[in-house]
Amino acid sequence: MVWTPLHAKIHRTIRSRHLFERNQRLLVAVSGGQDSLCLIKLLLDLQSKWGWYLGIAHCDHRWRSDSQANANHVEDLAKTWGISFYLETANKPINSEATARDWRYQALSGIAQANNYQYIVTGHTASDRAETLLYNLIRGTGADGLQALTWQRPLTTGIMLVRPLLEITCTQTEQFCQEFKLPIWEDSTNQDLQYARNRIRQEFIPYLRDNFNPQVESALAQTAELLQAEVEYLEKAAQELREKAMSWGMEDEEDSLTPLLPLRLNRRVLQKAPLALQRRVMRQVLQQILTDAPSFEHIEKLTALIVAPNRSQTDPFPGGAIAQVEGDWICLK
Repeated sequence: MVWTPLHAKIHRTIRSRHLFERNQRLLVAVSGGQDSLCLIKLLLDLQSKWGWYLGIAHCDHRWRSDSQANANHVEDLAKTWGISFYLETANKPINSEATARDWRYQALSGIAQANNYQYIVTGHTASDRAETLLYNLIRGTGADGLQALTWQRPLTTGIMLVRPLLEITCTQTEQFCQEFKLPIWEDSTNQDLQYARNRIRQEFIPYLRDNFNPQVESALAQTAELLQAEVEYLEKAAQELREKAMSWGMEDEEDSLTPLLPLRLNRRVLQKAPLALQRRVMRQVLQQILTDAPSFEHIEKLTALIVAPNRSQTDPFPGGAIAQVEGDWICLK
């Protein structure tokens, strides 16, 4: 086996970030593109050092005429490498990026649960991280959206989603595939500029690279990495503040933290906190009672009640809940 600097880098990353344990079962999502082929090749080469059992999963969205041929290509690779192969095909063509992503993770989780895999591994790179940061920034988001692609997160009970390539750019994965003559399946939809992410990848990032920073992808990925640690800290601090505000003066703290309405927050506790934590507390509260993610406007009108006059109230949130000031308390009912 040829041991490249990329092998060494990924080996160190997995070890230092504790992404996997030894002798675990890893289900690798392989589309056939350069990033996923780079990923599976690296994991195969590192397999002897870690004792992993590897499987390949492919999701056919049925949104291209060559999708079945693509799936067959990945299955042939799995047979060549002697790896278990799993295919999930959509019942009907999926045309939305968001819908496709949700379906894909659901499909991968189902395969992992049925076949006792502890990890689902994807080939997201620093380039994907940079694109996600820009995409969410343009749409309007806080720090949470800017750090959206994290190294690992629980996907379902007992299954962790892991992204080992977040410090590797797509240029590096392309060079790696060329070096090892890996048969990349070119996805024609990646060139379709009707998708916003493709325009960011094909037009916006090259413009930034040529005119502002040749290493813009790595720079943006590092920003996402910094934001990830800060978001984790702020979320934990906000949770502690929320629990204190909900349990203030209550004899039974467990009952006071129930997500069911009516729900009360002590204004005196919240007034002592910085605005950033106040907003995060309100977002956490709204996440408990709304079916969709709370908007900036939802969070702001609830935060405003922290210093509003007595008897002030909001107009109804989606679903009909109303927040009202009752003395030292904000009551949602």
